[in-house]
Amino acid sequence: MAAVAAAEPPEEVLQECGCKGIRTCLICEGPRHGDPPWQLAPQKTHHFLYCLDTGWAVGAKDSDFEGWAFPFPGVTLIEDFVTPEEEAEMVCLMDRDPWKLSQSGRRKQDYGPKVNFRKQKLRMAGFQGLPSFSQELVQRMGLYPGLEDFQPVEQCNLDYNPSRGSAIDPHLDDSWLWGERLVSLNLLSPTVMSMGGEAPGSLLLSPACPAIPGVPVDSVTTPSRSVLCHEVEVAIPVPRRSLLVLAGAARHQWTHAIHRRHIKARRVCATFRELSAEFCPGGKQQDIGQELLRVALTFQGRPVL
Repeated sequence: MAAVAAAEPPEEVLQECGCKGIRTCLICEGPRHGDPPWQLAPQKTHHFLYCLDTGWAVGAKDSDFEGWAFPFPGVTLIEDFVTPEEEAEMVCLMDRDPWKLSQSGRRKQDYGPKVNFRKQKLRMAGFQGLPSFSQELVQRMGLYPGLEDFQPVEQCNLDYNPSRGSAIDPHLDDSWLWGERLVSLNLLSPTVMSMGGEAPGSLLLSPACPAIPGVPVDSVTTPSRSVLCHEVEVAIPVPRRSLLVLAGAARHQWTHAIHRRHIKARRVCATFRELSAEFCPGGKQQDIGQELLRVALTFQGRPVL
């Protein structure tokens, strides 16, 4: 990537937002009065912290489950995926294009097809490919285990700012069109990805080794505890300039969210999505998938308006 001086973000019109329904931000919350229909969803009862070294979720300090842990598969975190210079260049290039207002105080730029997930329909609309600055990023992703064959067909840039109360509600990404891996590049500031349990039933916990947090005590006679899955939230610290990959259980069985309290400064996230099996070779919509992939990998795109 050629060096480009980082520019200040475009001045925002703080009187406008893109919130709809129950979703809100700091811009639209002020004028509302009475019983707020936009109240935040109830917080999860039990908090755990993801341990990158072990892949286990460990009970938060001073919580009911401090010292207890359970395996949390499907998370890969690659720190320092881009350099500070590359980060500044990418954000500068993003800011040269318009940002659209989005829900919950976010702004966005879409590089992908127009999709109606409820009706399972899509159209190319103005999709011309991923942006040129992402070509080197995608090539670099292929150098890491688990991403060798990753071919994104969609990129969504999201802009978060504490002045707008930016956040994103707990959700599962679509699996009709989007495939196994969700890959997100975190820029400008660190944050926390909050994973919420939605599956029925309980999680079996093991005592964590005091000397090495996140490592369970290895004994068949070790006592265990359990906790209801839907009451659990796992916090994944996401450093600045890191690449986060969610796959498997973390992709399909746990919702992910960014809480307002975890946006301390401007944050820009670029999320890349691949095709599901239905749109890959051998799938019933392989022809559409082939065309989407062909267009995406020209790397000649501008944000779809």
